[in-house]
This record gives sequence, C-alpha cells and structure tokens, in this order.
Amino acid sequence: MTEAHHTGGCLCGAIRYRARGAPSSTNLCYCSQCRRQSGSPMPAFATFADERFELLSGSPATYRSSSIAVRQFCSTCGSALFWRRDGAREIDIFLGSMDRPSDLPPPSFQIWTVHRVPWLPPIQGAADYRGSKTGSQS
Repeated sequence: MTEAHHTGGCLCGAIRYRARGAPSSTNLCYCSQCRRQSGSPMPAFATFADERFELLSGSPATYRSSSIAVRQFCSTCGSALFWRRDGAREIDIFLGSMDRPSDLPPPSFQIWTVHRVPWLPPIQGAADYRGSKTGSQS
C-alpha cells in the first residue's frame, strides 16, 4: 500500500509543499493570532513531523508572532501557510492551504475555545481546550 501524499501551497503558486502519511493531529484554533493571520474565525491545522514535510518550491516569509512560535506565509500573496513552535520537530500546516483538505481526518481537538465567536457551535467529536492543549500561551 502506498503512503498518502498531501500537497498544497499559497494562492499565487510561488510556494508549494508536500506532507507524507497521516498527520499526527488535526485541530482548530480560535486564538486571536490565528484569526488575524488567516482572516477566519476558526482556522484549521494538520500537524506533521518535520521528516514527513518537504518544501517543494519557494521560500516562505517568517514572522515571530510570540515568544514561543513563528508563523510562515507567502510574502507575495499573503497566504497563511505554517505555524512552528520553537524547538519542536513538527510543523502545523494551515488546512486551507492544502490542495485536498478533505483527504485529512476531521479535527480531533479545538484550542483557545475561550475566544470562539459565540455564533460558532463547538465541533462535534473534537475535544475542547479553553487555552492551549499544552497549557502554554500561543
């Protein structure tokens, strides 16, 4: 059986990437930083180990958004692409940047639900965390 490949990239096509296999998790984040970067009240992510991720073309711009993480995006079109925690050996990929996000499992958890807009109901089957899953600030 062949391993799944998940491809994606930015709106203008300058940045392309591939992730292999199943993600270690999928989740939703309601924090103000994710909302502002994505322009969405509930951005979703798929997390892959670094060795399962490959940048195929382009070079994302990096912005240090907090003391623990950086956000990466296309400097040409502005597409939100990745979130990376300092020292972690994994990458969180914005699900909206993937070519076929429906090929990935539904979110298993949702973080920073204390900031969820009131008209969005909780996602059924996804564990709720009022803050981060680890207890750290994002």
